[in-house]
Amino acid sequence: MASPLRIATVNVNGIRAAYRRGMGEWLDGRGVDILALQEVRASTEDIESLLGPEWNILHDAATAKGRAGVALASRNRAHIHRVAIGEEDFDTAGRWLEADYEVGDRVVTVVSAYVHSGEADTPKQEEKYRFLDGMEARLPEIAAHNPYAVVLGDLNVGHRELDIRNWKGNVKRAGFLPRERAYFDRITGPQGETVQGADGSTGTGLGWVDVGRASAGEVDGPYTWWSWRGKAFDNDSGWRIDYHLATAALAATASGYTVDRAPSYDARFSDHTPVVVDYAV
Repeated sequence: MASPLRIATVNVNGIRAAYRRGMGEWLDGRGVDILALQEVRASTEDIESLLGPEWNILHDAATAKGRAGVALASRNRAHIHRVAIGEEDFDTAGRWLEADYEVGDRVVTVVSAYVHSGEADTPKQEEKYRFLDGMEARLPEIAAHNPYAVVLGDLNVGHRELDIRNWKGNVKRAGFLPRERAYFDRITGPQGETVQGADGSTGTGLGWVDVGRASAGEVDGPYTWWSWRGKAFDNDSGWRIDYHLATAALAATASGYTVDRAPSYDARFSDHTPVVVDYAV
């Protein structure tokens, strides 16, 4: 029996800094087949040098140097990749990278995504909504292209109250605004059915599966991001904002969902933690 496809995602908060803090040791021992990276903030050559020659690298760099940047690293070469979503004039600015990988006799589509952090009632938030509009429009196209697909990454929205330790104090802050959460209500709502969003809006469910929530059940977290400041990590006062969003067909094969939380504050290589899932494809 073939071993499952192990897919991981992590916002590295600058890959060169992450490697200085021990990311390489984590990756070397984790058996990952496909790795989605966000906030790379480095050149393609930097990524290739750090990961090594056994990895095939795809990289969508940010328009502004030293910002954002998403990448996909794999043990085999993608045979097609795409970087655009939304309107033609919308620069995703190193925030969206799709690739198709042949896995045995099947093709799996993988997306590394980095949604804007946003800031309530500012132009930054409007850019975030514009990106989420493009993402919501693109997901049905991906599912139509391939029933085995997964969108990975730092999506910068805590979907439900379970996803943020201090949700009551963040209802009016970017990352937990009702309008943001409504996108995720529709994305993960039953396909084709009318869904009511957290902001009272209605829309059509897209039928994607939040693999993390499906695996963990109705529990707090498990969180994937903690501020560097204060005792947030030690007190597990975090946010679950790093996702595996999978099509129903691929989600049905998922197992071993793991949040690779570091054993201590000083062992972290990023303010985010890797999220790893095995897919029996």
